Amino acid sequence: MSQVSEYHVAKRRTAAGLTLTTGATVRGCFFLADGHASHAGPERIADLLNAEAGFFPFETNGSASETVLLNRAHLVVVRLLDDSVEAQLDPGYSVAPEREVCMRLSTGHVLEGRVRVYRPSGHDRLSDYTRAPELFRYIETDDGTFIVNSTHIVELREIEEG
Repeated sequence: MSQVSEYHVAKRRTAAGLTLTTGATVRGCFFLADGHASHAGPERIADLLNAEAGFFPFETNGSASETVLLNRAHLVVVRLLDDSVEAQLDPGYSVAPEREVCMRLSTGHVLEGRVRVYRPSGHDRLSDYTRAPELFRYIETDDGTFIVNSTHIVELREIEEG
């Protein structure tokens, strides 16, 4: 009979699709905690990705499901599959200015959607969004919610309404 370590933290699996710098796409699950130190509620994928540099565990789907370690630096974009409202759980989501954007990634993919600018009034332009400290950021599109590694954003422009 195996014993559970006193340091064991219960985790839940959250499904996502990843695009890597190699162009490969991987489907599987992140392992997330039931709580998070910086906000109420469970840990989110963006929390995990922004927590530190280096590698994170990811359970791949497929004929031989296995847990691999992936390097955050080589993760371009995450497509949320289980919880597409994750971005809406950010404090201030409902009052943060929303910008319609077109985002070209280092892989050549283009995402069009909405980003929230969490900056003080007067500093809530798209250029201010680019200076946010979080490396991994949400974009909500008509096709779902994505988390983008900002180091892989090649071009970002605001889409004018009309």
